[in-house]
Amino acid sequence: MKTLRFAALAAGVLLAASLITTPAQAGGHRPSYQWEVTPTGSESQFRGLAAVSKDVAWVAGSAGQVLRTVDGGKKWQNVSPAGAEALMFRDVEAFDARRAVVLAIGPGEESRVYRTEDGGKRWTESFRNTDPAAFYDCLDFNDSRHGLALSDPVGGKFRIAGTSDGGKSWKVQSPAGMPAALPGEFAFAASGTCLVAGAGRTAWFATGGGDRPRVFRTVDGGRTWKVTDSPMASGAAAGIFTLAFRGPLYGVALGGDFEKPTEAVRAASVTYDGGRTWRLIPAAQAPKGYRSGSAFVPGTLATVVAVGPSGSDVSLDGGHHWKQFSDANFDSVECAGHGRQAGCWASGAKGAVGRLTLGR
Repeated sequence: MKTLRFAALAAGVLLAASLITTPAQAGGHRPSYQWEVTPTGSESQFRGLAAVSKDVAWVAGSAGQVLRTVDGGKKWQNVSPAGAEALMFRDVEAFDARRAVVLAIGPGEESRVYRTEDGGKRWTESFRNTDPAAFYDCLDFNDSRHGLALSDPVGGKFRIAGTSDGGKSWKVQSPAGMPAALPGEFAFAASGTCLVAGAGRTAWFATGGGDRPRVFRTVDGGRTWKVTDSPMASGAAAGIFTLAFRGPLYGVALGGDFEKPTEAVRAASVTYDGGRTWRLIPAAQAPKGYRSGSAFVPGTLATVVAVGPSGSDVSLDGGHHWKQFSDANFDSVECAGHGRQAGCWASGAKGAVGRLTLGR
């Protein structure tokens, strides 16, 4: 849903075409973005974030905590699943103010999925990993029924669990259609955007840890995957941390090394062809630090926001040129909604949540 909440497919086609045929925007009026902090009263680290609109958002994080706002962040309700205090939530996907799915990460049975249909009053555990070798990192939905969850490699291949009933039940898919993982390769459970779902049954996930980062792509709901090498840097703590797509063709990938948050070496790239090939963004044009989350801004053709522990950046040309606009520490960013109901949210450490606004 991260690629569908705010853009029609035609927008992605137009964006790809315009960026191929026109130079990057230079000069002229630049919107002035800033974060409006919305106190949550929590000390949890919220790497899981789901934007529904400018008024409705969900966050999920450490100590098994899930919060929800329905009034633009004026008040946050603690809607955490009972008995989940020992779990580490790293992703949440919300369909509206009442329906949401959260993912807890960790080895073996620590990886779980919970689902609510009443705004968090009651939660149902719909998946619990029983394989001690599996470690689930992130999940996303194509629509209100079809979704995928990604685990680090098991038996030499990344593992996918799928749902076709909105997260009520999950089935681990056959590894037959998954390419082999590289030695040391894994995905980053940093912001819930290591896997993103698109139109139909399309989805992408990104990796690091090996001798090169890669992007995997499926068009059949995760049954088969194709993989492409990325020109970005990789290492023990480095690779692609976040993907964002505007339509089926145009996407951005960002990352870096989380042990070096103020450095960014070969840490940004773009694709014009749905992830089949990737173009590295020169360091002078890229964010100046490690970035863990990214999202396209609703109501714009090519504006992308990225966040990380050393600050936030905005690109007005689809990820080709970036400018830092805040030094706030956030892990995740997500945008959703249409027209006047559209909004972008960010979340991170010590209960931090912000809503994106235009400065005066």
